[in-house]
Amino acid sequence: MVFSIDSWIKDYQKAVESRFAGRVWFIGLQGSYGRGEATELSDIDTVLILDHVSANDLQIYSSLLDTLPNREKTCGFVSGKEELLAWEPSDLFQFYYDTIPIAGTLDLLLERIRLEDIRRAIRIGACNVYHMCAHNLVHEKSLDILKGLYKSAVFTLQAIVFLQTGSYEKQKDRLGSRLTSADRTILETSIGLTKRDNTSYQELVEYSSLLLTWASGWIQQCREES
Repeated sequence: MVFSIDSWIKDYQKAVESRFAGRVWFIGLQGSYGRGEATELSDIDTVLILDHVSANDLQIYSSLLDTLPNREKTCGFVSGKEELLAWEPSDLFQFYYDTIPIAGTLDLLLERIRLEDIRRAIRIGACNVYHMCAHNLVHEKSLDILKGLYKSAVFTLQAIVFLQTGSYEKQKDRLGSRLTSADRTILETSIGLTKRDNTSYQELVEYSSLLLTWASGWIQQCREES
C-alpha cells in the first residue's frame, strides 16, 4: 500500500484531539514530509503542543502513537505551551519556519525572535558542527554521525540565507540558488552523502575537513560581526 502523509496526518490529528480534548494548542509537521522531500525511508516528524505536559501525558501520547500505522517512523517534538513560549529564541527561529501548521498557529513565537537570535542560531550551529566534527574524526569515525552533522549544517545555511535575504528556503534547490560558492558546496555534499552507505577512511577525512573548515569560517565571521 502506498503511504499517504495526508491520510496519516488526518488520523493522527483525530486521535490526538480526541485523547487530549480541549488541551491541544498546536499540531504541526516538520522534516522531509513538511518540506515535500520525503522518501520511503523518511521519518514522520510531528509537533504536538499541549496546554501543559506531564510524564503521564507523555505515556498516554506514546500509547496513542502505538495505535497508528508506521509507528516505527514516527518521531518529533512534544511540549507544553508555556515551555515553548519561554524556549531559547535562537532555537525558535528554526522551529517556527520549519514547521507546517496542521491545527493552530505558532505566530506567537515571532514576537520572541529577533535578528540577534538568528545570528546566535548561526553561531551556535557552526560551533556545534565544528565540535562534533572534530570529536567524530578523533573518536567514532562514523559516516552516520558525519551525515547528521552535514544535515545540521544545512539548517545553519537556512539561517544564514534568512539573515542575508529575509527569506526562509525549505527546499534545497531554492536554498542552493541563494548560497555563496563555499556554502553551496556544503549543501551539495550533504545531499550527496545521503545517497552513500559507506566511505573509505580517507574520504571520511576529506568530508570532515571540508565541514570543519566551513564551520571554522562561520565561527570566526560571527565573532567579527558581533
